[in-house]
Amino acid sequence: MFLVGLTGGIASGKSSVIQVFHQLGCVVIDVDVIARHVVQPGYPAHQRIVEAFGTEVLLQDGNINRKVLGDLIFNQPDRRQLLNSITHPEIHKEMMKETFKYFLCGYRYVILDIPLLFETKKLLKYMKHTVVVYCDRDTQLARLMKRNNLNQEDAEARIKAQLPLKDKVRMANHVLDNSGEWSITEHQVILLHAKLERSLEYLPLRLGVLTGLAVIVSLLYLFIRYLLPSL
Repeated sequence: MFLVGLTGGIASGKSSVIQVFHQLGCVVIDVDVIARHVVQPGYPAHQRIVEAFGTEVLLQDGNINRKVLGDLIFNQPDRRQLLNSITHPEIHKEMMKETFKYFLCGYRYVILDIPLLFETKKLLKYMKHTVVVYCDRDTQLARLMKRNNLNQEDAEARIKAQLPLKDKVRMANHVLDNSGEWSITEHQVILLHAKLERSLEYLPLRLGVLTGLAVIVSLLYLFIRYLLPSL
């Protein structure tokens, strides 16, 4: 099995593309969902965040107040780095657990929805393929203004706060252009899925794991035969 990193930009249509992948039977792991999961009460990251930032970051029900925590690390690289050092290892562990589960289920590839894939570059090394959902700037602006009921100035400010989609396109292996009719985008997703399904890049890891398991079973058999020669 191999991993496919999927990203995009605000109002580029990534969520709609993910729905098509789901309809095609693909597994999509949302890294943002994992990030929220690992900081829930009772998890190691939750306790470490409270120890590092104090009880002021907690809501009355014990959950992390994401707005308060965000305000604490805003424009403070050291505190942001501290938070990342707490959460990133836990996110990676949960991500690996999820992907291993789907590996055992026989999936050829798994998609990871990672909004900041190219900004942080933390997970890039795990991705065999990277995909960007793109649309041109004018389309992005118009969609964002309509979707969020924003004026042009506010919409442009939100777009500028992100890495430009053109930069992401230059770094990606695959681009799904969502600038035009949705049926065209949907067709691109179907073609990409077919290409990834036909790929044999999943074989080396799967064969390696199966070979390893065969070696372990053989060693266990020889060990038992040694201890119990009557068998």
